[in-house]
Parts: sequence; C-alpha cells; structure tokens
Amino acid sequence: MTAITTGPPFAHGRHGQPRGRITRLLRRRPEDPAWARPAVAALLAATAVLYLIGLSRNGWANAFYAAAVQAGTKSWKAFFFGSFDAANFITVDKPPASLWVMEISARIFGLNSWSLLVPQALEGVATVGVLYATVRRWFGPAAGLIAGAVLAVTPVATLMFRYDNPDALLVLLLVLSAYAITRALESGQTRWLALTGALLGFGFLTKMLQAFLVLPVFALVYLIAGPPRLGRRIWQLLVGGAAVVVAAGWWVAIVTLTPAADRPYVGGSTNDNILQLTFGYNGLGRLTGNETGSVGPATRSTAAFGGPAGLTRLFSSSMGSQASWLIPAALIGLVALLWLSRRSPRTDRTRAAALVWGGWLVLTSLVFSYMSGIIHPYYTIALAPAIGALTGIAAVTLWRIRDRIAAQLTMTAMLAVTAAWAWVLLGRSPGWYPWLRVVVALAALGAAGLILSRRAVGGDRAGDRGFARLTSVGRGRSFVTAAAVSLAVIAGLAGPLAYSSSTATTAYTGAIPVAGPAAAGGGFGAFRGAGGAGQGRAGGGRFPGGAGGFPGGAAGARGTGTGSAPAGGQPGAGRFPGSAGGRGFGGSRGGGGLGRDTQVNSALTKLLKDSAAGYTWVAATVGAESAAPLQLASDDPIMAIGGFNGTDPAPTLAQFEKLVSEHKIHYFVGQNQASFGGGTGDAAQITAWVEKHFTSQAIAGIIVYNLTSPVSS
Repeated sequence: MTAITTGPPFAHGRHGQPRGRITRLLRRRPEDPAWARPAVAALLAATAVLYLIGLSRNGWANAFYAAAVQAGTKSWKAFFFGSFDAANFITVDKPPASLWVMEISARIFGLNSWSLLVPQALEGVATVGVLYATVRRWFGPAAGLIAGAVLAVTPVATLMFRYDNPDALLVLLLVLSAYAITRALESGQTRWLALTGALLGFGFLTKMLQAFLVLPVFALVYLIAGPPRLGRRIWQLLVGGAAVVVAAGWWVAIVTLTPAADRPYVGGSTNDNILQLTFGYNGLGRLTGNETGSVGPATRSTAAFGGPAGLTRLFSSSMGSQASWLIPAALIGLVALLWLSRRSPRTDRTRAAALVWGGWLVLTSLVFSYMSGIIHPYYTIALAPAIGALTGIAAVTLWRIRDRIAAQLTMTAMLAVTAAWAWVLLGRSPGWYPWLRVVVALAALGAAGLILSRRAVGGDRAGDRGFARLTSVGRGRSFVTAAAVSLAVIAGLAGPLAYSSSTATTAYTGAIPVAGPAAAGGGFGAFRGAGGAGQGRAGGGRFPGGAGGFPGGAAGARGTGTGSAPAGGQPGAGRFPGSAGGRGFGGSRGGGGLGRDTQVNSALTKLLKDSAAGYTWVAATVGAESAAPLQLASDDPIMAIGGFNGTDPAPTLAQFEKLVSEHKIHYFVGQNQASFGGGTGDAAQITAWVEKHFTSQAIAGIIVYNLTSPVSS
C-alpha cells in the first residue's frame, strides 16, 4: 500500500492554505459537492433537536452550579469570582468561565431551567459544527459529517450538552483550539498558534488543568509538522505558550492579589489559595489520589466513581457506554492513517491530522484510565471529538482507496470491532431493546460483505465524488455502494444514538449523571436518569437518598429504587424547586447522585423566605450540595459550611460564632452533615456547637436551629 499525502484536491496557496477568504466556518467552498451544505444543515438541526427537546425536564440539573448561577445574577462580585452565594462567602471548586455564559443568559432572560441549560445545548451544536469545519478543511465534507455525527450521538455528549456542568464549554473550547492548530499547521502563521493558546487558556478558566491535556499534543505536532523552519516553529510555540499564560493567568492573578477579606474563600482549597486548588484538588491530586478534602470518605475507592484504574477503565460497566462505542474503530483508523502516511513529507496533512486527533485520544484516555483520584463517567465527553474526527478521517481516506484489499480489510475490521463492542455494551442492559444489538450485528455483517464484494469496490480518488454519487440520484449511483455505506452507518451509530435518545428523554439531576439506560454491575453508574428501574437508589451509608442519607419528607427520605420522576419529569412539585407540595429536603429521585433532589418542603421554603430580611445569610448548612436546593428555593444566600462537601476549613468555629453574634445568619439547617463526605473538621465542630446552644424545630423531618434563639440556661 503506497503512502498518500493530501486530502481532497483543493487549490492551495502559500504553505498549502486554500485560496479565497473564508468568513464563516460552515460556508460552502467551491470544491464542495452540492449536497454538502444541506447535509451539514440537517446535521446541526438534528443535533439541536436532540440537545434541546424536553430540556426543562432536567430542572436545575446540577443544583450546585445552578445555585452559583443564581448568585452571579444577583452580584457582579459573585459573577467574577464564581461564588456559590450572592453574599460571597465561598466559591465553587472550579473557575467561573462556564458560569459566566449561563449567568449572562440568566441576567437577560431571568433564571429558570431554560436560561440555564439552553446555552449548554447551543454550545453542543456549535461544537459539532466546529468539528465538522475542522475535519472538512483537509478531508472533505463527508469526513466532516461523519465526525460531527459521531460526536453528536455520543451518549455522554448528549448528557453533558443538556447539563450545567463546565464540560460543555470545555469541549467547545478544545474543539475550537483544534480548529486553530489545524489552521496553524496549514498556514504556518503565528496568529493561529496564539489563538490556539488563548483558547486553551480560556479552557483553563473553565475546568483548570483538564484543558491542558491536549496542549503537549498540539505543541509536539506543530513542532513536527508546522510549515516554517525549525527555529521559527520554536519561536511560534513560545508565542502560543505566552498566549496560554495570559489567557489563563489574568483571572488567577486577580484572585491571588485580592486580599482574602475582600473576596470569597476559594472553595476546594485547604488554605484559601487558587494555586493550591489548581495543583492540588483539581490538579495533581486527581492523578495521584492525594486529594485533601476529596469528595467522599477517604476510605472509599475511586472504583465507586469510574471503576478501578487501569487500561480497561474506559470500557468498564461504569464508563463503557458513555463514549467508548467507536474507540476500537478509531484506534484502528489511527494506525491505518499513520501507516498510509509513513513515507510522506514532514508537513503531510494526513499524518498531522492523525497525530493531532490520535494524540488527543490516546493521551486523554491514558490519563483517565490511570488517574487514581476522583473521576466521573461524564469526563469521557472530552474523548468524543477525537473519536469522531479519527473515525471520519479514516473512513473517508480508506474509502478513497477501497480498490485495495488492505483498505477493504481495514474497513471490515473497523466494522467488526464496532459491532462486537456494541454487542457487549448493549448486552449490559439486557432488558432494554434486546433486538437492537442483533440489528447492529446484521448491519455490520452486511456492510462488511458488500465492502469485500467486487461490486462495491472500484476506488474513487477524486475527492468526494464517490460520496456525491450516493446523494445524487441519476448520476451513476451504485445501489450496492449506497447499501454498504448505509449499513456501515447503522452499525456504527445505532447503539450510541439509541443511548443518546434515551438520555434526551430522561430527567437528570445531581452531580454525577450517567448517560443511557441502567447497566448491570455499573457501580456508581447506578446514579442514572429517572427513566430506568433500579436507577434512583444511591446505596447505603452517608449518601443522599440511601439508608442514612439526610432526611426528607416522610415519602422522600430514602431512595425509591425505581428512579421514577413525577409526572412531567422535572424536579419539584409544580415542576420547579421550592414549589408548594415539595416532598421534603434531600429525598432521592432518579438522577446523578450527590444531592439529586432539588425539592424543598414548602413549609421550610416559607420559613426561609419570610425570615430573610436583615440577614446576610438566611441560613447556613453543611456542604454546598445541601445548601444549593435551599438557596434555589428561597432565592436568598445560604452559607455552605465547608464548601462543596463540608470539608473545606471555612468558616472556622470562631468565625462562625462571630457571624452569629453579629446576627448575620438566621438559621442553621441541621442533619445535612450526613451528606456525601461532609461534616468533618470545622463543620462538625460548628454543628456540635449549634446543637448545644440553640433551640430547634422539626420541619418535614428536617431539624432547623434558630441562631437568634439560644437555649435557656
């Protein structure tokens, strides 16, 4: 098999840059076939439907971030620092960039489920569009469409682009940076390296060091394949590195230089230091497992979240169904692309693209597989763009040389491993459409047979004319070829599309959502959507909704075990948190684990609302996951003692006593220290002090202490 050096036969200027000014990413290029623009429009429209339909059924989704958005709509200081509460006691444990997008939306349209989640969905549609544009530049619209479609229907992408976690914006920024590095490799212009660095720097402000996983890959690929001479390439990379530092560092510098008394405590840190949060809890601690203040008891294995560390973690019952459907095919495609370009010039685009997307996939997969700290199944959304790009590029490249037996065998191998792995994944939910894996297997078998048949071959090396014939009736269209391509699409996308459809029609809430129907042996994957039997139970011990979880109303104190949602699918009676008729505080619903229920008992909501005047915080409680529903329901600041899970040393007992003496906190909502991992150290001391010194009352099973009413001596 001889080497190949380029994609479609585009007209190129200096350094291989296409002639003509491209003003829009999705603008039709002269060399594109007529079907390209309608096809990408259909892809984006279908993606929008998938991500937007029934979006409000998720309610506040992750109430932790929803509460922070609420705070940012009330205080510009909270907006800038990413505070959890409008009184600026403590921040969330991530930088605020993703919050900024939602807060701007909520300031314009008012805070509700739609203004919170629609920006996330639109970020998903934009990500699919940018991935299409990036892959199309070098490999044509067919490759771009495949890449975009794979990303769009990846179950974890459907989940997170309908959620308010930071991952939606992070993935959009990563794909934009991939577009920028592609333009840099194409043109050799410094400005594209600077833009790549700036986008990754802003990615740091979204989810800290995770944004930098692709940084060494992009830098190494440009060092190898960039058009200029070596000395200039090194200088350009230094410029790109400076852009990273500036884009990420300006906010970090302001937070670091602002006196602690003039800003909120840095949530997730142990010493109120943003750099310690960056390199500790959100940095090296994730790799080594040495995370002070980690989520959950110190004795709990990370297997409870993503399965045991190792090469098979991404394929485990906890994580496999999220994004791994096409990983085997993408890896085979990566090897094929590197082999085909082995004798090509240094700046060969096929090899450069394989290194960009393959390096992204391999490095991120290895980090996720072997990290010993906290990892959640939804992190795998970061793999989806690379999987889609490699699949699209390899499929089109091999299709163009399909007259060669090696290409036919490689495509057949990609189909075989995809179907076999889909058979395994679908088999983990045996009661959920059991016929689907038979359809996938038969489609793969049929596509492989047609690819290997003589009637389907006859390679077409003239760009995308072969694909154009598939969509142009009456222009020599081959029924056999069309059937082969159609069956291959069914084999590759039917499984993830079915899981994505299930995800889009299921209500999700909580901090650890997992896409798709329930899988057998899923470990922490039992925290799933509200649609499947057995999905809503959180387990025992100190987990919300499980035995020993913090109490709710009589009907809502424990997990139901069914994961079913109320009619209409949104949290809270009246479909929004805090509405009259809520079933207590902290009860279990189908969702994502850790504070899954955003319902608050109406009597407790009324007590907080009616007592807010004159107080900085209407109430305090241990842990932000416990405080978030109260804050959303009352629309007033709630102090989250100890930050996310009650382990941050903020406030100390002395500080809390001082705030109480100054009448800045009215109530203490008790019994929430039984939430996930919370109530240790300072938080436990505060709880004991409150229980000893103040009167209490029970509201729907919740013990509420009046901090203005000391116990009589």
